[in-house]
Amino acid sequence: MVYQCHLILENGTIAEGTGFGFEKTVYGEVVFNTGMCGYQESLTDPSYKGQILIMSHPIIGNYGVNDRFSESSEVQVRGYVVREACEHPSMTYGNGSLDDLLKRDKVPGISGLDTRSLIIGIREKGVLKGAIAFDEDPMEVLERVRQMPYPSESNLVAEASVKRIIRYDKAGSRRVGLIDCGVKNNIVRELRKRFEVVQVPYDTPASVLRDLEIDGLFLSNGPGDPAHPELQTTVVRTIKDLKEELPIMGICMGNQLLARAFGGNTYKMKFGHRGVNQPVKHNGRIYITSQNHGYVVDPETIDGSGLIVDHVNVNDGSVDGMRHTELPIFAVQYHPEASAGPHDTTFLFDEFKKMLEGRR
Repeated sequence: MVYQCHLILENGTIAEGTGFGFEKTVYGEVVFNTGMCGYQESLTDPSYKGQILIMSHPIIGNYGVNDRFSESSEVQVRGYVVREACEHPSMTYGNGSLDDLLKRDKVPGISGLDTRSLIIGIREKGVLKGAIAFDEDPMEVLERVRQMPYPSESNLVAEASVKRIIRYDKAGSRRVGLIDCGVKNNIVRELRKRFEVVQVPYDTPASVLRDLEIDGLFLSNGPGDPAHPELQTTVVRTIKDLKEELPIMGICMGNQLLARAFGGNTYKMKFGHRGVNQPVKHNGRIYITSQNHGYVVDPETIDGSGLIVDHVNVNDGSVDGMRHTELPIFAVQYHPEASAGPHDTTFLFDEFKKMLEGRR
């Protein structure tokens, strides 16, 4: 453990704590997660790229870490904030410690903070820019925090996406083109159970996907702002070109990009939805879902597009899913693949499979 560590927020909040993980100063957008478990899955979720993550549960790291719980090849958050980092975890599930994982991937953490108070502040004021700083003058770091742009002003999807085409064969199955905007491993696993999968970079044009002779298109989760200009000229353009040719399913950012391809808009939420216990109403039933997003579809802007809202967040009424009234297209804002979280909505992958099988 390393002392002389501070969490510094752009509103002037400076909290001193105990550093762990890799000792370096980092800057990012400060967000929070309400999950009581699944810390490794959250740490390695590419949708957190550019963000400093606060966990609401008071002790993190108690069941260790294990490679099979990772949702990508490395820790994706820029920094990690917890009330208590468990130094002596149970080895029931894991074979390493949280501290070791952060050190391995050069990510700093800070513990010993009043995370409840920090989260209440974010809920009241909205998401803030911030930093975790080691052995630096907090006031100098605060000034840099205030002057820095929000991470979402960069094309974070370009950082998270694969750089080459990856194929996963499955004999006798339909072929799905997976546009990777920062996909989680468990989405790939769920697709591979049902399809032959061709995973492509986010900026792959429609002509390449046609040449790959895919039977359906899948739009993944990912980090950043779905309205970023570089996304409008790449992945959104591709969706526009293929939306009347193929069945399409989207998850999280995939939901937002789909809306934009049909002329809709998205907006940044005050503090987003990040956790494993978000209630969603769909077809008269309530499902408990895993979520991780800071942007959402503006429902008024998709009126007349053919898309209709058919999943609604019970807590705040925001859009949690859409379907097209005529085309074989649907998307959800939450994560039916879970990891971490409940498996209530895994059936959506089967619905996508039925869509493909129903076409010649």
